[in-house]
Amino acid sequence: MAEARTGVLAPEEECGPGGRAPGGGAPSGGGATAHSKTGGAGVPSGRVLARAALVTAALTAAGALLGLVRDQLLAHTFGAGADTDAFLVAWTVPEFASTLLIEDGMALVLVPAFSLAIARRADGASPDPVRALVRSTLPRTALAMSAGAGLVVLAAPWLVPLLAPGLPEQRLAVDCTRLTATCVLSFALAGYFSAALRAHGRFLAPAAIYVAYNTGIIAAVVLLGPGWGVRAAAVGVGVGGVLMALVQAPVLRRLLRTRGRERGREGGRHTAQQAAQHTSGVSASGVVFALVAPVVVFAVTRQAQVLVERFLAAPLAGGAISHLNYAQKIAQLPMVLSLMLCTVSFPVVARAMAAGDHATARRRTERDLLLAGLIVLTGAATVIAAAPQIVELLFQRGAFDADDTAATASVMRVYALGLLGQTVVGALVRCYFAVSRPVWYPAAAMAAGIAVTAGAGALWVGPWGAAGIALANAAGITLTAVLLLAGARRRNLPLPVRRTVGGLARLTAAAAAATAAGRLAVVWADGPLAGAVVAAAAVTAVIVAASLALRAPVVPDLVRPLASLGSLGSLSSLGSCTSLRSLRSSVGPVLRRHRHDHAPAHAAPLDRDVPLGPRRQG
Repeated sequence: MAEARTGVLAPEEECGPGGRAPGGGAPSGGGATAHSKTGGAGVPSGRVLARAALVTAALTAAGALLGLVRDQLLAHTFGAGADTDAFLVAWTVPEFASTLLIEDGMALVLVPAFSLAIARRADGASPDPVRALVRSTLPRTALAMSAGAGLVVLAAPWLVPLLAPGLPEQRLAVDCTRLTATCVLSFALAGYFSAALRAHGRFLAPAAIYVAYNTGIIAAVVLLGPGWGVRAAAVGVGVGGVLMALVQAPVLRRLLRTRGRERGREGGRHTAQQAAQHTSGVSASGVVFALVAPVVVFAVTRQAQVLVERFLAAPLAGGAISHLNYAQKIAQLPMVLSLMLCTVSFPVVARAMAAGDHATARRRTERDLLLAGLIVLTGAATVIAAAPQIVELLFQRGAFDADDTAATASVMRVYALGLLGQTVVGALVRCYFAVSRPVWYPAAAMAAGIAVTAGAGALWVGPWGAAGIALANAAGITLTAVLLLAGARRRNLPLPVRRTVGGLARLTAAAAAATAAGRLAVVWADGPLAGAVVAAAAVTAVIVAASLALRAPVVPDLVRPLASLGSLGSLSSLGSCTSLRSLRSSVGPVLRRHRHDHAPAHAAPLDRDVPLGPRRQG
């Protein structure tokens, strides 16, 4: 970032992998002195992670904002009718590819592989294990995905009826599917580059990919929409996919060339026997099919949620798929922001697990999961409290009318019930796949959730329509989250399961109280903007106060700096709500209890690796 010299590290200044600073220095772990920006086992310090999270948060927010602009533009230009449904069915291919090749599959396979190669390079392997990994996997990935894109183009006439039987605009959906097919290749390259860069501690370019993606779609709709109709959006999806890869390629190329020169200078230090051992290790463990298969099955099964929803919604009245899509896009924004933390820390957890530093992995996993839970529950409470106001504010203009607003809001409230489950699944699955052995349990848990989604959706779509499909989605993903939590202890995941579940339960109870407060507050607001703002303020105030009263985790660490700075007195300026005044009066005593019962002996800012629960003596 431009402000790197004033405190926020630019990507090129971040701590190098293996605890080695970009300019040299001793690697951490293995008995060596750790660099000042790293923790044990070559793991970057909490402060470096906080800075990386700041960079990622800014670009994630920008990408989410552009995503809202994109959806607003689509709703304004094309409405929520049969043509939009056809495009959204075609958009299933990019969404499927995004989950498999960027968000889950590629990242869950390649981040641990690159982390292992980086650790071996820090130990002095020659030739460079990272470059060897890229040479052995990138060409094959590009070739396979090019063939996959061509197959989608050829199979589009048979694929569309399979995805959405009974869809009115089948021909239009086929055209849009073919236009978006290039995403199979471009998303694979983008996901590969993202995994490699994140494993190296470079977060800026990977965080910018959705800014590039949404920019491509918006530009295509604006420039081509009047003449091409909804096909312009499909063209934009293809263009955006190419931009996702292009924004990262120069950074990765420069990184690999720089590391290659460094390894060339160090190459004379190692024997031929050491080189043979390290290179054979990378070729054996870089991308092993036994490790890839469970990840691919999990990613495909998870994305099957969208397939099930659109399959069940296709016979409904025109616009049902559009209402599901818009509701899901808005409802999932809190989940996207919450999982940003896990995206940043996943390479750290993977590297700590590879180094045998289970204590660091355990602390980071617990802290990130609970903080992500707090974020997503706050967002879910706001969505449920002010769904009609939010949808009206964002979408009700042009071809998107009041009936579409009412239908989308009702579905969005139901979707919000499953947001915590989505976040828990997204966070825990990274821990499952950070281990260096094949793990099929997440795929089995996800398959059980999909079975519930499909079965319940088939039963509930009749009486409740699109809302019944959304409820089935929430039920299925919640079951998957419960199964992953239940299996964590048996599979030795770095997570204190009982304490984490207890913390999430308290946060959920606080969110329920906040939802009720938001519903009451929104009644007094005039207009959609005022309603959304008042609901968000009431939800935030009450969830903090209730969390403190229930002695939930994470929240005291967030509020304590405000209390120490004397900032709590300024909360009254946010409004005259009784909940805000009660928050101010209750924070002091509760924080004092938390200092004794939950905080470690030293100060515990959020960017530090410290336990969340009470320390055990002895």
